[in-house]
Amino acid sequence: MLGTNDFQFSHPHNNAWAAAQGVAALVNEIRRAPLEPEMPVPPVLVVCPPPIREPKGAIAAKFPAAHESCQGLADAYREVSARLGCHFFEAGSVTPASRVDGIHLDADQHLVLGKALATVVSSILTA
Repeated sequence: MLGTNDFQFSHPHNNAWAAAQGVAALVNEIRRAPLEPEMPVPPVLVVCPPPIREPKGAIAAKFPAAHESCQGLADAYREVSARLGCHFFEAGSVTPASRVDGIHLDADQHLVLGKALATVVSSILTA
C-alpha cells in the first residue's frame, strides 16, 4: 500500500497516473528479483491507499492540495494492476483515510483493513 507520499510537497507535479507508474516499476522489480531455483514468481497484490482527505494537523503543510492531486488513484492503480496481471484491492472500499491527519490510517482503521486483507490474501494463496 504505497503511493500516499507521492503527493507530498516535494512532488508537486505528481498525480494518480504518476503514482501508478511508480507502483508498476516496483512490481516489475519484484518480478525480476532473484529467487531460489524452481521457485515460482509469487503473486502480487497491489493495495491502493484510501483517498487523501483534507490534510490537517502538523502534517498538513507537507501535503498541500494532496486531496485534489490524488483524485483517480484507485482507477490508476486498478489499471496498472490489470495490465501487469496483479491482484488489486482498494483500501478505501473498507476504510477512509485518517480522521486525525487526513492522510494515514488510525489504529482502528488498520484493524479493519487488516481483516479485509486477510480474506483477500487467503484467497490468493489458496488459488
